[in-house]
Amino acid sequence: MTPTIKHAVEALVFASPKPITAGEIVKAIRAGAVETEILTLNPLTETKEAEVLAALAELKADYEQQERAFQLTEQINGWAMTTVKDVADFVRQLYPEAKPTRLSGPALETLAIIAYRQPVTRADIEAVRGVAVDGVMQVLLDRSLVTITGRAEVPGRPLLYATTEYFLQHFGLKDVDELPNADELRRVVLPKAEIPAEEKSAEAAADAAATTEGMHAAPGDAAHEAAHEAPAETEDEPAHVEQAEQAGHAGEEIAALELQAETAEVEPGDATPASEI
Repeated sequence: MTPTIKHAVEALVFASPKPITAGEIVKAIRAGAVETEILTLNPLTETKEAEVLAALAELKADYEQQERAFQLTEQINGWAMTTVKDVADFVRQLYPEAKPTRLSGPALETLAIIAYRQPVTRADIEAVRGVAVDGVMQVLLDRSLVTITGRAEVPGRPLLYATTEYFLQHFGLKDVDELPNADELRRVVLPKAEIPAEEKSAEAAADAAATTEGMHAAPGDAAHEAAHEAPAETEDEPAHVEQAEQAGHAGEEIAALELQAETAEVEPGDATPASEI
């Protein structure tokens, strides 16, 4: 067989232990072509990124048309070959010890609000859900799924939260526009929290304390970005039922993505205790 660009691209994506970019594929193909004995007859030494991208698109279409058990996906940090969700239960049997820690329903709903409407304040999230989110916000920070991006230009200057690059990697997304029903859910008008005057100074003080505590934490630690607040989420009836239901649906969409990504990422060394946050 005389290898073509398509062959080389498929082999590299398949063999790569992590997502690989088109640029990395180009370098590998050119370097591999140089190893052959007849350089003048090997067009792969002049491989261009546009050719690699065309081959990736063709392979992706091939797998989908043939209904293969694996697929080619473009993620934020490159291209990867993963199994499709329909065979997840079979693949999981190979690694019975690999049981990733999943997010709870409240955490998924909170994450969904942030993902679809970022950047948002904690008060805005609570206005949608109708409950306190201190506990779940800390979980999301600890797992590096969300981060603090700055402060809102409103009285009290509350912290703004957004998803991280790791969020995209974890859920196998190239960008947030690939989230299910992104356009539809972004059009939903969300209620804005009204902070009583007497609480504004308290929230500002709490945020200042969070920032100060974060300065003494290890880099990358969630405490570097927010204080560890103990209060757990309450079970009060959401104040805005329609918006809360939208958040719930969005949470379900992200839960489905998490299950799919979980199966694709299963490796023998990735086992974690089975538990739910």
